[in-house]
Amino acid sequence: MKPCVLGLVHDAHAPAPELFEDAYGGSTKRCGGAGAFDGERFPLDTIVQSNYLPTIRAQLALSRHDYSQAINTLEAVVPYELGEAGGLYPVYVRGETYLAARQGREAAAEFQKVLDHRGVVGNEPIGALAHLGLARAYVLQCDTVKARAAYQDFLNLWKDADPDIPILIAAKSEYAKLK
Repeated sequence: MKPCVLGLVHDAHAPAPELFEDAYGGSTKRCGGAGAFDGERFPLDTIVQSNYLPTIRAQLALSRHDYSQAINTLEAVVPYELGEAGGLYPVYVRGETYLAARQGREAAAEFQKVLDHRGVVGNEPIGALAHLGLARAYVLQCDTVKARAAYQDFLNLWKDADPDIPILIAAKSEYAKLK
């Protein structure tokens, strides 16, 4: 069993994918329950308090289908979300939340923001996944032309990926339905 990823933060800010690993799965068990995300371990760490923890809390709310709570939680991150430390994960989670809430226009704006700031995203997975989120947002808006283009962008980035990756299988299936 891996140690709690929040335990890595005090030395150097852990990459966002590791920090959000439990939250994306909707679980906090490995890190000692929801109390591990209350911010008491790093009360003076601005990045943890202002970016990571609100984003993790929002992801947990999204996992519970509590979309308004997720969006409200992410409001606190807006002044910091374009900073390099967060890697635009707050923006991506907001896009995923709007997508789950079936608010295509809002979701598209958030995913486009990720794509517009590739230098901040670096090589984080959300850089590629934002194309898929954008495609799905365009589907919600019934804009099949833009949806096809965004799916093609995603599939082009993943053309050499292992073919049995679930998100790639889903994206190919969704794209095929648009043809």
